[in-house]
Amino acid sequence: MTAPALSKDVHPRFDHPGLHELIAPRDPLWTPRELRELTSSVAADFRTRLVEVVRFASPQRWWTQLAVTDEVELWLLSWLPGQGTAPHDHGGAAGSFTVLFGDLSETYRYPSGPIREHQHAEGASIGFGQGRAHQVRNLGQVKAASVHAYSPPLVPTREYATLRDVPDEIPALPAPRLAGFSGLAG
Repeated sequence: MTAPALSKDVHPRFDHPGLHELIAPRDPLWTPRELRELTSSVAADFRTRLVEVVRFASPQRWWTQLAVTDEVELWLLSWLPGQGTAPHDHGGAAGSFTVLFGDLSETYRYPSGPIREHQHAEGASIGFGQGRAHQVRNLGQVKAASVHAYSPPLVPTREYATLRDVPDEIPALPAPRLAGFSGLAG
Protein backbone atom coordinates (compact mmCIF):
# COMPACT_ATOMS: atom_id res chain seq x y z
CA MET A 1 0.00 0.00 0.00
CA THR A 2 1.41 3.41 -0.93
CA ALA A 3 1.22 6.47 1.30
CA PRO A 4 -1.26 9.16 0.26
CA ALA A 5 0.22 12.01 -1.76
CA LEU A 6 1.08 15.13 0.21
CA SER A 7 -1.11 18.10 -0.62
CA LYS A 8 0.96 21.26 -0.85
CA ASP A 9 0.40 24.77 -2.13
CA VAL A 10 3.18 27.37 -2.09
CA HIS A 11 3.04 31.09 -2.90
CA PRO A 12 4.77 31.58 -6.29
CA ARG A 13 7.34 34.02 -4.83
CA PHE A 14 8.35 31.40 -2.23
CA ASP A 15 8.36 28.28 -4.40
CA HIS A 16 11.98 27.63 -3.50
CA PRO A 17 13.77 24.37 -2.57
CA GLY A 18 14.77 25.90 0.77
CA LEU A 19 11.14 26.49 1.75
CA HIS A 20 10.08 23.05 0.52
CA GLU A 21 12.77 21.58 2.76
CA LEU A 22 11.57 23.63 5.75
CA ILE A 23 7.95 22.47 5.35
CA ALA A 24 8.78 18.79 4.76
CA PRO A 25 6.30 16.38 6.39
CA ARG A 26 6.35 15.79 10.18
CA ASP A 27 4.80 12.87 11.98
CA PRO A 28 2.02 13.51 12.72
CA LEU A 29 1.84 17.29 13.33
CA TRP A 30 4.23 20.09 14.20
CA THR A 31 5.04 20.88 17.82
CA PRO A 32 5.14 24.48 19.10
CA ARG A 33 8.97 24.27 19.15
CA GLU A 34 9.08 23.06 15.53
CA LEU A 35 6.66 25.81 14.49
CA ARG A 36 8.83 28.43 16.25
CA GLU A 37 11.90 27.09 14.45
CA LEU A 38 9.97 27.22 11.15
CA THR A 39 8.82 30.84 11.49
CA SER A 40 12.25 31.90 12.73
CA SER A 41 13.99 30.17 9.82
CA VAL A 42 11.58 31.55 7.22
CA ALA A 43 11.94 35.09 8.62
CA ALA A 44 15.74 34.82 8.54
CA ASP A 45 16.27 32.84 5.32
CA PHE A 46 13.65 34.68 3.22
CA ARG A 47 13.81 38.15 4.82
CA THR A 48 14.56 40.06 1.60
CA ARG A 49 11.79 38.30 -0.32
CA LEU A 50 9.31 38.74 2.56
CA VAL A 51 10.05 42.49 2.74
CA GLU A 52 9.50 42.75 -1.03
CA VAL A 53 6.13 40.94 -0.81
CA VAL A 54 4.65 42.53 2.32
CA ARG A 55 1.96 45.17 1.83
CA PHE A 56 0.11 47.43 4.24
CA ALA A 57 -3.61 48.15 4.16
CA SER A 58 -6.12 50.08 6.18
CA PRO A 59 -8.53 49.72 7.85
CA GLN A 60 -8.20 45.91 7.58
CA ARG A 61 -4.79 44.31 8.04
CA TRP A 62 -3.05 42.68 5.07
CA TRP A 63 -1.92 39.05 4.92
CA THR A 64 -0.93 36.40 2.43
CA GLN A 65 -0.51 32.67 2.75
CA LEU A 66 3.04 31.57 2.00
CA ALA A 67 2.46 27.81 2.04
CA VAL A 68 0.08 25.11 3.21
CA THR A 69 0.54 21.35 3.47
CA ASP A 70 -1.47 18.58 5.10
CA GLU A 71 0.35 19.38 8.36
CA VAL A 72 1.22 23.08 8.49
CA GLU A 73 0.22 26.49 7.15
CA LEU A 74 2.54 29.49 6.88
CA TRP A 75 1.48 33.17 6.64
CA LEU A 76 2.96 36.66 6.28
CA LEU A 77 0.98 39.39 8.09
CA SER A 78 1.44 43.16 8.23
CA TRP A 79 0.48 45.56 11.01
CA LEU A 80 0.14 49.33 10.67
CA PRO A 81 0.39 51.28 13.95
CA GLY A 82 -2.82 50.68 15.89
CA GLN A 83 -3.86 47.54 13.98
CA GLY A 84 -4.49 44.28 15.80
CA THR A 85 -6.64 41.22 16.15
CA ALA A 86 -9.67 40.55 18.27
CA PRO A 87 -9.04 38.13 21.15
CA HIS A 88 -9.09 34.66 19.57
CA ASP A 89 -7.85 31.09 19.77
CA HIS A 90 -6.68 28.89 16.92
CA GLY A 91 -9.32 26.18 17.20
CA GLY A 92 -7.00 23.66 18.80
CA ALA A 93 -4.05 24.23 16.47
CA ALA A 94 -0.57 24.86 17.85
CA GLY A 95 1.05 28.00 16.48
CA SER A 96 4.00 30.32 16.28
CA PHE A 97 4.98 33.74 15.07
CA THR A 98 8.24 35.58 14.46
CA VAL A 99 8.41 39.36 14.21
CA LEU A 100 10.02 40.18 10.86
CA PHE A 101 10.30 43.89 11.66
CA GLY A 102 8.71 46.34 14.08
CA ASP A 103 7.31 45.41 17.49
CA LEU A 104 4.13 43.54 18.42
CA SER A 105 2.28 43.36 21.70
CA GLU A 106 0.60 40.10 22.64
CA THR A 107 -1.96 39.69 25.39
CA TYR A 108 -2.64 36.00 26.00
CA ARG A 109 -4.27 33.48 28.26
CA TYR A 110 -4.44 29.74 28.67
CA PRO A 111 -7.77 28.33 29.92
CA SER A 112 -8.24 28.98 33.66
CA GLY A 113 -4.98 30.92 33.70
CA PRO A 114 -4.15 34.58 34.24
CA ILE A 115 -4.12 37.13 31.43
CA ARG A 116 -0.54 38.02 30.56
CA GLU A 117 1.10 40.51 28.22
CA HIS A 118 4.39 40.34 26.35
CA GLN A 119 6.20 42.65 23.93
CA HIS A 120 7.82 40.95 20.92
CA ALA A 121 10.62 42.94 19.26
CA GLU A 122 12.06 42.41 15.78
CA GLY A 123 13.45 38.88 15.52
CA ALA A 124 11.48 37.54 18.50
CA SER A 125 9.83 34.14 18.01
CA ILE A 126 7.23 32.38 20.10
CA GLY A 127 5.66 28.95 19.80
CA PHE A 128 2.46 28.09 21.64
CA GLY A 129 0.29 25.07 22.31
CA GLN A 130 -3.26 24.47 21.22
CA GLY A 131 -4.89 25.88 24.36
CA ARG A 132 -3.67 29.48 24.02
CA ALA A 133 -5.97 32.39 23.23
CA HIS A 134 -4.44 35.75 22.42
CA GLN A 135 -4.74 39.20 20.95
CA VAL A 136 -1.86 40.63 18.89
CA ARG A 137 -1.50 44.37 18.25
CA ASN A 138 0.93 46.90 16.89
CA LEU A 139 0.97 49.47 19.69
CA GLY A 140 4.07 51.19 18.32
CA GLN A 141 4.53 54.10 15.93
CA VAL A 142 6.14 52.13 13.07
CA LYS A 143 4.91 49.42 10.70
CA ALA A 144 5.42 45.79 11.66
CA ALA A 145 5.31 42.42 9.87
CA SER A 146 5.36 38.87 11.14
CA VAL A 147 5.56 35.27 9.90
CA HIS A 148 2.99 32.84 11.40
CA ALA A 149 2.59 29.05 11.29
CA TYR A 150 -0.15 26.73 12.54
CA SER A 151 -0.52 22.96 12.80
CA PRO A 152 -2.89 21.38 11.96
CA PRO A 153 -3.54 23.79 9.08
CA LEU A 154 -6.68 25.66 8.12
CA VAL A 155 -8.46 25.24 11.46
CA PRO A 156 -10.98 28.04 12.04
CA THR A 157 -10.34 30.51 14.85
CA ARG A 158 -12.79 31.44 17.58
CA GLU A 159 -13.11 35.09 18.64
CA TYR A 160 -13.94 36.32 22.14
CA ALA A 161 -15.22 39.67 23.39
CA THR A 162 -12.31 39.66 25.89
CA LEU A 163 -9.70 37.16 27.01
CA ARG A 164 -11.71 36.81 30.24
CA ASP A 165 -14.30 34.97 28.12
CA VAL A 166 -11.91 32.12 27.23
CA PRO A 167 -13.56 28.89 28.46
CA ASP A 168 -11.91 26.43 30.86
CA GLU A 169 -11.21 24.17 27.89
CA ILE A 170 -10.58 25.10 24.26
CA PRO A 171 -11.81 22.14 22.20
CA ALA A 172 -10.27 21.43 18.83
CA LEU A 173 -12.24 22.43 15.75
CA PRO A 174 -12.16 20.21 12.65
CA ALA A 175 -9.63 21.14 9.99
CA PRO A 176 -10.84 21.13 6.38
CA ARG A 177 -9.17 18.79 3.88
CA LEU A 178 -6.72 20.33 1.42
CA ALA A 179 -7.92 18.61 -1.73
CA GLY A 180 -8.31 21.16 -4.48
CA PHE A 181 -7.05 24.01 -2.29
CA SER A 182 -5.77 27.08 -4.12
CA GLY A 183 -6.51 29.88 -1.69
CA LEU A 184 -3.26 31.83 -1.92
CA ALA A 185 -3.65 35.61 -1.94
CA GLY A 186 -1.55 38.46 -3.23
